[in-house]
Amino acid sequence: MLLPIKWLKDYVDFDFDVKKLADGLSNSGSHVESIIIPSQGLDKIVVGQIEKIEKHPDADKLVICTVNVGDEVLQIVTGAPNVFEGAIVPVALHGSSVAGGVKIKRGKLRGVESNGMLCSLEELGFENSVIPKEARNGIFIFPEGTEIGKSALETLFMDNEILELEITPNRPDCLSIMGMAVETAASFDLKTKHNDVNIKNEVGDFSENFDDIIIETENCKRYYSKILKNIKIGPSPLWMQAYLMQAGVRPISNIVDLTNFVMLEYGQPLHAFDLDTLKNKKIVVRMAKDGEETVTLDGETRKLTSDDILITDGSEIIGLAGVMGGLDSEITEKTVNVLLEGANFNKENIRKTSRRLNLRSEASSRFEKGIDVNLAKTAVGRVCELAEMLGIAEVVGGSKDVGSFSKEEREIKLRKEKVNDLIGVDFSMDEISNILNRLEIETDVKDDYLIAKIPSVRLDLEIEEDLIEEIARIYGYHNVKPQKLRGTLTVGRKPKFRNVEDRLKNLLIGLGYSEFMTYSFVSPSSYKKSNYDEDEKNIIKILNPLGEDYSIMRTTIVPSMIEALAKNYARGNENVGGFEIGNTFFPTDDELPAEKLKLTMGFYDLGDFYYLKESIEKILWYLGINELEVKRKKVSFLHPGRSAEFILKGESLGVFGEVHPKVLENYGLKKKAYVAELDFDKIVENTIDNYIYKELPKYPTMKRDFAFVMDRDVDSVELEKISRKHGKDLLVSFKVFDIYEGKNIEAGKKSVAFSLVFRAADRTLEDSEVTEICEKIVAEIESEIKAKLRS
Repeated sequence: MLLPIKWLKDYVDFDFDVKKLADGLSNSGSHVESIIIPSQGLDKIVVGQIEKIEKHPDADKLVICTVNVGDEVLQIVTGAPNVFEGAIVPVALHGSSVAGGVKIKRGKLRGVESNGMLCSLEELGFENSVIPKEARNGIFIFPEGTEIGKSALETLFMDNEILELEITPNRPDCLSIMGMAVETAASFDLKTKHNDVNIKNEVGDFSENFDDIIIETENCKRYYSKILKNIKIGPSPLWMQAYLMQAGVRPISNIVDLTNFVMLEYGQPLHAFDLDTLKNKKIVVRMAKDGEETVTLDGETRKLTSDDILITDGSEIIGLAGVMGGLDSEITEKTVNVLLEGANFNKENIRKTSRRLNLRSEASSRFEKGIDVNLAKTAVGRVCELAEMLGIAEVVGGSKDVGSFSKEEREIKLRKEKVNDLIGVDFSMDEISNILNRLEIETDVKDDYLIAKIPSVRLDLEIEEDLIEEIARIYGYHNVKPQKLRGTLTVGRKPKFRNVEDRLKNLLIGLGYSEFMTYSFVSPSSYKKSNYDEDEKNIIKILNPLGEDYSIMRTTIVPSMIEALAKNYARGNENVGGFEIGNTFFPTDDELPAEKLKLTMGFYDLGDFYYLKESIEKILWYLGINELEVKRKKVSFLHPGRSAEFILKGESLGVFGEVHPKVLENYGLKKKAYVAELDFDKIVENTIDNYIYKELPKYPTMKRDFAFVMDRDVDSVELEKISRKHGKDLLVSFKVFDIYEGKNIEAGKKSVAFSLVFRAADRTLEDSEVTEICEKIVAEIESEIKAKLRS
């Protein structure tokens, strides 16, 4: 935002320099990006009047002007097409400097002496975007009555600085001269001068000239309107044009300039419709229909959606609400009567419309940040007051005010203790109240708290902490002395599952596995390809997928693991083993899905079924999980007869085994592959954080080997259960070392050989003790499992 200092001084008096102003505003939270000095590099440019124009004797496109500059009359040669006798123009004298560092000197043009130069606004340093259209292709013409001989820079207020400010989105009130006047007054403990709208004469009545205003959407909170009649369209006064150009707005005509002037003054965008061009004497505010089109003031045809708010006359679209007016109802030289609009629109809709159409305007930049609903009436009244004061229109009596909005004042309770605790300064209640009063926040002071009445323009103030921030910034953060830290300090640490994850990764890498990382988004076809049995009700579909291959959230990591192994195989990599610890996703009754961590392992060329089983047992043992059972388990994606399940405390921990041959074929993997998928959350739950170490055994072990013939469907874990039941604390190891089917073994049977290792912690075992235990083990195996001990 550009803040002309001369304009600011109309609302707050100060006599210090602009550097002090910039520093003070920056210290109180208004970020000043730069200080612009419009007259910098310009010198000896005055207001002159052309008294006589003669043709140049040797150049058809040049004329010789006799120019009165106050204390002398000069002869100046120019090629400007818009000069005329009596014109009041800027004159760069001999020895002067104009924009771009150009020096003007006395000289001859085609043989005729010229003692200076007549200037355009561009040559005075104005940006082309703010120069009025009629002044773009020639010398700038001052209005009649402009003082001759006076500095042109002073006449155009260019001797005053301009602040360039960065206004944060939460402070739309500061996108106005009045808003920054309040900030300036608060920062330097000054008084703000407010304009009370005062319309002296009104003619006729609104209802005689206009029928009705109808709001058909809740996205328009208020629509306030008045009428100006018998308008004399023309240029604005020079002071208004100068203010607008310094604020970055191009002057157009007096009525349009008035609406822009008041918008910059109060921060409320306004619009003026040519009343006589409206087909129906009414305004209807509604939402657009998808595919509707309108032509805006810039002459472009805009295609609309149902997010756009429209201003219509009941039949035709006359404006794109909050963004830009329509071409058919614009103010022209023929305009006589005007309908003034002061409205309040939903900021989200304005932001969407502006971004989608790439149509940024001074109005949209304010509406999309939010505007005080009460400003609509004040701003329209101010336009009427200025129009009457400048004598360019008559104000019609009455108005139309439509909408559902609250005028109630918001109140916030502010505690002294809370203020001092957060800021770290010992404020008194009077000091707190004074700072808020400087911001025009009225206060009702009690013993140790106050009630603050929030101005309606301060949309950012909602809670107690917001007021404390206001107090801190006006007091000055640079004035707050550093304090020692207070409170309880906590030591940050990783959660348990992260520590377990780190330990598991180190263990698996030590066993020769590499860490894989795959996408959480997968293809629906991956379930069929991997023969993974999953209920479709458990699958979460993505609303905006990157493509079919990433259209659902995974419920398992197995397909991704097999895919990774297949890609490694296709690239000729040997001895590949990998693991991944990642989230899987399941639907819930809540808006967000449930996330469940799983550990998936896979390899080829590293070993067989038993190598995978041993790998899992090793990592779990290191984590303190050793009370595991292993049972056969039929798994859809695993080889029948070569798949199993880990049981922990009666619950499934996960499955493992050889990948089904059909699945290998689907992935083009021509080697046996093995995968496991375990419940990582259960692993974390049963992990031991602190190990208890025992001293090394002092006494020898005793070992017994047995071989039983049993039904092939009986799992060896049943042998272990019986062995540990009778061996109790003396049995330190159970290990199957051979399983045999074939010659000399009955069909449907198998031979399982295992070893038992016994040791006592406090003595040397006697052979009779071990023999007695072994006899009980053999007897129960023979009776319960119907197995036969081999001789």
